[in-house]
Amino acid sequence: MPRKSLTACPAGIEKARIALTGKGWSYEKLAEAIGVQTRQPVGNFFNGKGVASENFVAICRVLELNWQEITGQVKPTAPGDSLEKTSTGIDIDELVQQVREKIKPYIQACCGEMRVLDMSQPIGLNDIYTDVNILEKITGRRRLEIEDLQTELLQNSDVEELSRFGLCVTQKRVAGLEAVQQHSKLMVLGKPGAGKTTFLKYLAIQCIQGQFQGDHFPVFITLKDFAEADKKPDISEYIALQLSKYQVRDGSTKAEQLLNYGKVLVLLDGLDEVREEDTKRVLNQVQDFSYQFHANQFVITCRIAAKEYTFQGFTEVEVADFNSKQIATFAQNWFRLSDQVKGERFMQKLKANRPIEELATNPLLLTLLCLVFGEAGNFPTNRSELYKEGIDVLLKKWDAKRNIERDEVYKDLSLQRKEDLLSQIALTTFEQKDYFFKQKTVETYIADFIFNLPNARTQPKELELDSEAVLKSIEAQHGLLVARAKGIYSFSHLTFHEYFTARKIALSRNPQESFLKLATNITQKRWREILFLTLGILPDADDLLQLIKQQIDKLVVIDDKLLQFITWAEEKSCSVKVRYKTAAVRAFYAYLALDLDRDLARDLARDFARDLAQDLAQDLSLNLALARDLPLVLARDLPLVFTLDLALALVLDLARDLPLDLLDLARDLPLDLALARDFARDHNPKLERSLQQLLDQLPDSRADEKKAFKRWWEENGRAWIEQLRALMIKHCNIGHDWQFSKKQKELLQQYYDANKLLIDCLNSECYMSREVRQQIEDTLLLPVNSPGMKNFSRT
Repeated sequence: MPRKSLTACPAGIEKARIALTGKGWSYEKLAEAIGVQTRQPVGNFFNGKGVASENFVAICRVLELNWQEITGQVKPTAPGDSLEKTSTGIDIDELVQQVREKIKPYIQACCGEMRVLDMSQPIGLNDIYTDVNILEKITGRRRLEIEDLQTELLQNSDVEELSRFGLCVTQKRVAGLEAVQQHSKLMVLGKPGAGKTTFLKYLAIQCIQGQFQGDHFPVFITLKDFAEADKKPDISEYIALQLSKYQVRDGSTKAEQLLNYGKVLVLLDGLDEVREEDTKRVLNQVQDFSYQFHANQFVITCRIAAKEYTFQGFTEVEVADFNSKQIATFAQNWFRLSDQVKGERFMQKLKANRPIEELATNPLLLTLLCLVFGEAGNFPTNRSELYKEGIDVLLKKWDAKRNIERDEVYKDLSLQRKEDLLSQIALTTFEQKDYFFKQKTVETYIADFIFNLPNARTQPKELELDSEAVLKSIEAQHGLLVARAKGIYSFSHLTFHEYFTARKIALSRNPQESFLKLATNITQKRWREILFLTLGILPDADDLLQLIKQQIDKLVVIDDKLLQFITWAEEKSCSVKVRYKTAAVRAFYAYLALDLDRDLARDLARDFARDLAQDLAQDLSLNLALARDLPLVLARDLPLVFTLDLALALVLDLARDLPLDLLDLARDLPLDLALARDFARDHNPKLERSLQQLLDQLPDSRADEKKAFKRWWEENGRAWIEQLRALMIKHCNIGHDWQFSKKQKELLQQYYDANKLLIDCLNSECYMSREVRQQIEDTLLLPVNSPGMKNFSRT
């Protein structure tokens, strides 16, 4: 249909010139303001020539003029007149208010409540609504390279520090209402569950309540219902039918009058939900309707990539993912009516779990999280179950709940096959550290997959077309793969990328090979979430956990000194007769012996103490170098052997700090040594006497004797320390000077980190046999093939 044009009357041109001069604008500036590439439409306007209707109305709007008056269709208003009257004397403003009152109950009923997924009852939209943000540039149309996207999303150059927060873009956002106010014709695009329909309903409610465009009346049309209506009416007829249905007399005439005078907020929802056979007719009708009644406000919603069609005169924008503030607002609103305390706990739990928080950037998935948390008061321990439920929502439940049937672009690709396909893509790209991938690359993966399906078209050109169609289908219908820039894709959330990777490993046809590949990556941070998800999916995790234990052991068995250290820790722990688990005792003595980062030692002791059923007191998490009174605290809770060993280690640690603070040494060293001597009294009298002899060697520690103490220490301190060390080794088998190299320290760090990870695996919701659990618990921090295993016995 040819585009309609409008022409300014002489009086209208003069009025427009005055308005343009008042702004101090040129034709070029005006053309820029209305968003056209050349000044030709503006020149034609002021020369009395025909101008495309949308450009004509835009010029008048920018110049703050009534476009009907500029065309000469209505007379200028006079003082005392109604704001707008038709040439037949009808008061348009009064007519708008009459219609608004009639349709208000319908708008309230249609748009005032929200009920999705498994909600037991609807929630008032105003009670739950969270303001949306708009991206003025469509994310998938930006001309960026993969390197640009990585720079945009990485916190630093280390890919393992990839920002999890939804792989969200960082471009400027504007408020949804502000975007509608700026553009008379708006196409709002977004991923599935992004909140497009909710936003449109919010506009309708705000309008009918007089909070937004109170001089218009809102028309909310679900395009799927419109397309399938009896007798296939056009949009103006459909609006007239709605008015008549809600007791607006002579609805057809009044609808046309209000549309002609630009008094309608036209809200068209769900272009992507229209059936394929109705699409062409609906697209043509929407375009023709927007031409014919161009003075009205239009907002259309559609899923990104769902329709390859551009409406002339419409500005396309994208609904942005929720940020942390919007997530908090939504959660606060959700739980405010039922349990405000639970809402606060929801946010605390969410912030403590980054992969789950990432899903919350999607309003639909955030709703799912609120429903799950509201019922259980927590998130599932097995996160893979939660992610599976979220994927089911996007793949099938969201459409099924609204009775929407999507056209399958590839008939043999069932929902399960789509999950298999996504799993294959996920594992392949994750192994290559490709969080972003070229469209042609992912289409190749898709082509390789569908080639093996029954009845597949196997000719190269056909495969190329089919793989592109499948990619667009997954993007538009499910939103699990999304365009991040022109020709560049990623999973919508890193969490889903990880879940599908884990799914591929767990369901592998060659599990031992897949498990070994996962186990060999145990020291890489980015694989740890994959590990937990795989364990959650597996019906039996014994084989994977045993492989992981073997790979952890390999970290230290290749180094003789580290093996010697591990063997010593095992021998020492076996010599101590206490009720604690041997692994916890090994952790304690490794804590005392480590001559490296104190934070590592502190965290190690704390985590093992907690995770192994509190086998060691929480006081062990205190820093040796700082807690001078630690032995006194421990004496109340721990066996004497622990207290003595800890006190001796503290004295040695203090002595080695010389000459950092000689005054503190002179004051504290005799006191700490005397304390260790006292602990040895009932445990080892020979050691007590030897410690007393060491104590007697120390000179006067009074402040006025500082110089004398310093001279003595410079001459005798090293020998004194070696005497102390020899006593500790002889009587307690502690105090060895390991002198690890930098590489050995790094290996030891990896070894302890991996063991803590293994403890987390044991404490997860994975299913394993009692035998394997006991075997792993007993041999934590003890390689199976180490010399220490010769003396190993289960306690």
